[in-house]
Amino acid sequence: MTKNRICELLNIQYPIIQAPMNWVSGAALVAAVSNAGGLGTLGPNSGADKIVEDVEITGERMREQIRKVRTFTDKPFAVNIVIGFGDAMKYSEKITRVVIEEKVPAAIVSVGRPDIYTGRLKSAGTKVLHAVSTARHAKKAEASGVDAVICEGYESGGHKGLTELTTFTLTPMVADAVKIPVVTGGGIGDARGVLAAMALGADGIYMGSRFMVTRESESHENVKKAIVQAENACTVSVNKGFMIARDLKNRFTEEFRQMHKSGASPEELTKYHAAHSQYHSQHLGEAETAEICCGQVAGLIDDIPEARKIIESIANTIQKRFEEMKNRMKGFPV
Repeated sequence: MTKNRICELLNIQYPIIQAPMNWVSGAALVAAVSNAGGLGTLGPNSGADKIVEDVEITGERMREQIRKVRTFTDKPFAVNIVIGFGDAMKYSEKITRVVIEEKVPAAIVSVGRPDIYTGRLKSAGTKVLHAVSTARHAKKAEASGVDAVICEGYESGGHKGLTELTTFTLTPMVADAVKIPVVTGGGIGDARGVLAAMALGADGIYMGSRFMVTRESESHENVKKAIVQAENACTVSVNKGFMIARDLKNRFTEEFRQMHKSGASPEELTKYHAAHSQYHSQHLGEAETAEICCGQVAGLIDDIPEARKIIESIANTIQKRFEEMKNRMKGFPV
């Protein structure tokens, strides 16, 4: 079987990468995705049951998760390295050392300059995929030697840059700007989204919210049910000042946005968010009163399957969807 560039780079069967999700993508989900032919990715708080600020505990917890993944699968997987800024970089420095020491096959690096850890990771044999939000950032990442870039449209869940480029616009911009493989995410939940991403110039797809609502996900059952029940325009963009997040609409988003609109200070907003964070929703199950990072694709999610079922569904229906697309294109010289 021939493989595309992302499959060749990562030694995976399908060009499907599970996006890292805080408190959600632990060893069970990562292994399930990798065993099904995609690339599973450990999130920053994988395996955590409480909020800790100790660097060593954070790093060694990640080491435990890496080793746990390897008890479930012998397939390639990745670890998310959130670079951060200033004093926060002590965490990414520790995680990078752990990734290198544990010989993790791939790293998804985000929130920071691409030249900080790329050289060290590649020298250790780890493939580096760097997250970008514009074509200009993609060019910088390519120049820094990363193996591939990941771009996410404005409709994707979780935290992103301050740009408002959608997947439909950002993907071809990035694909035109670089020669290395491009992975794209935002609004992808089934074979139709995969085909659309490929048509836009992507070599692989980056999917988070759909994998969050699976049996293996560490997301609280209350959160999974809330997403399944959500319909239509069920997410909203939340401006945190330094970054924008896309969240499932609930009492938290309503109150946080109202505080922002009313002129609450950054300190007040930070305090309120800390008391209603993803830890409170994803781990404690406070689905109505705490933040649930989630993409617009939530409106398409209506079940809680095993992760492998999602990948199998894409693989088994993509040819059918492709033929349907060709039929709709009749009249064009194809």
